[in-house]
Order: sequence, then structure tokens, then C-alpha cells
Amino acid sequence: MTYVDLSAESAAAGGSTSLRGYLAVPDGEGPFPAVVMIHEVFGLDDQTRRHADRLARAGYLTLALDLFSDGGRRRCLVGTMRAMAAGTGRPFIDIATARTWLAASELGNGKTGVIGFCMGGGFALLVARDGFDAASVNYGRLPGKGQEDLVEALRGACPIVANYGGADKGLKGAAARLDSALGQLGIEHTVKEFPTAGHAFLNDEELGPALLRPLMRVMGVGPDPESSPEAWQRIEDHFARYLNG
Repeated sequence: MTYVDLSAESAAAGGSTSLRGYLAVPDGEGPFPAVVMIHEVFGLDDQTRRHADRLARAGYLTLALDLFSDGGRRRCLVGTMRAMAAGTGRPFIDIATARTWLAASELGNGKTGVIGFCMGGGFALLVARDGFDAASVNYGRLPGKGQEDLVEALRGACPIVANYGGADKGLKGAAARLDSALGQLGIEHTVKEFPTAGHAFLNDEELGPALLRPLMRVMGVGPDPESSPEAWQRIEDHFARYLNG
């Protein structure tokens, strides 16, 4: 496992000038199907790296991108969230740079997927129509102000697997809305809401400042060991179907 420097490619395209990512490589000779991973609001941390390692063990060349490369979470979070709301800007250039890098890698088989969690799930949904072969959206916020905006944002998207938590107080009804929009567009998809799960339920530990963790639990944020195995299996099955060929 190693870090890769994408600064030259990203800066040339107008993206982050210090872009880097954590590359998790499967065992064996390859070539492997490849996945761009987009982190939560806490940035490219140990939890994200463990997610990347998990996908690598499943056979996917996984590049966990650091969207806060140019200044860390404090300096980059607001701008990154504004770009997601606008649907354009530096993070989208960085994600496209990572996809192009993986597609050209000798370790890759030419197929690329994208996966995101929390903030990253929102980005994964928005870039699903930007050249990826499959997307995994995990408790990502839906774009737009209404169902019409959502449908337009998803038009032309690749096949999507999405996992949401029924106890996620911040994303009530998101799974049903996403399922409806994808069905309206005829996009191959599978969306599931796990009744007992909250936000960030695929994580294996609680994240965020220690003082805020009790509040986060009340808000339905944190690991759900009962739901996460099925959600991960859904992700691996989806990528196996669309990336291994």
C-alpha cells in the first residue's frame, strides 16, 4: 500500500496543485478492476484507508483520493461542499484526474468504478455520469432542491448501488427518492435502506471529536455491525458485475 502523487496531472487540468491519494493494490499480478474512493467530511483518514484496503482484498485496485490535499480539512471543507452543491469545481477535476490515472495504469483492466461515503457519497452520485462504469453511493446527500433536479443530475449515469440507513435522521426519504429517480431514467440500480442503520454505518469505529460522539449517536451516526456486512456484499457484487468484464 502506498501514496501516489497526482499533482502534475491535476494542476494541469485546473484541479488541486498538491493532489495525492492512497493506493491499495490487490494481491496477485493483475490487471485489476479499479475504483476511485471518495472520503467522508473528516478527510482521508485511517477509516478511509481501511475501506480502501478492504476493497483491495476483494480484488479492486483502489485509489482513495484526498480532496483536501491543498490545505487540509479546515481550509478545504467549505469550498469542497460548495463545489458539490454547485456541481462543478476543483473536486470534480480531481476525481476525473484520479479516474484517468487509474484507467491508464498498467495495474488496471481499463474499467473504473467510483465509491463514496457521506460527503463522498454525494460526489459519487454526481460523477456517476462522468465516464465511470459503476458507482457505489453510501449515505450520500441527493443533489438539487427537488425530484426534477435529482432526475436531471442523474441523467446518463452508470449503474448504481446505494446503501442508506433508516435511522439516519439527516437523510430521511433519500433512498426512496433516489430509487424513484433512477427507475424513471431506466438506469440499472439497486437501492436499499437498512432499517436499524444510521449515517456512516459502514464504518468500523466512531469518528469525529470525542466530545461530539454522544450527540452523533443520538443523531443516528456510527457503525452498525449488523447491517454493514450485507451492504459491503452489495457493493462487491455490484462492482464484480460491472467492472470485472
